[in-house]
Amino acid sequence: MSAAEPRRVIVATGNRGKLAEIRSALDFEGWEFVTAADLGADALDIEETGDTFLANARLKAHAYRAAFGLPALADDSGLEVDALAGEPGVYSSRYAGPGATDADNNVKLLSALADVAGGARTARFHSVIVLVDEDGAETVAEGTCEGAIGYGPRGEGGFGYDPLFLPAVTPGRTMAELAMAEKNAISHRGAALRALRDKLAG
Repeated sequence: MSAAEPRRVIVATGNRGKLAEIRSALDFEGWEFVTAADLGADALDIEETGDTFLANARLKAHAYRAAFGLPALADDSGLEVDALAGEPGVYSSRYAGPGATDADNNVKLLSALADVAGGARTARFHSVIVLVDEDGAETVAEGTCEGAIGYGPRGEGGFGYDPLFLPAVTPGRTMAELAMAEKNAISHRGAALRALRDKLAG
């Protein structure tokens, strides 16, 4: 995209950490990524009724485009734990119930894996991103990050399950112990954002 065509894109999130990742990865000149709060509005309360990450990302992106009249970007991401048959999956943000905090979800996950040995604690983060443009056309990208679940939270960075997730490519360190640039380089959302960047730049 050229600098002569500045675009404001609304991101379907109230999570400032996620917004920071998106702004860092999609640093096109002339693009501005904003949230509803940046526009003086409340975030939309969208029920994620899809049974896949793609369905939920699509649902959110189209809802934000319709509500704000801007191109909209949404992602749906989650943790898939092999020993739990892929749970929490699309329910990652509400694994411990409606209104659950990150800490609540982490406690439930550790409890569910209490009897699972280290070699069987494999998991991956999975992210699907949908960008809906002014005309309603979709650009879809996805990414994954393989790893395992630790035995307790470590690190002050990131959000969600980051303090428990040990990426395979950073042995001994959780996602929450990585600097933003390190996380973006290996994370599921980082991979999805790079794939989206390539599609948009192409």
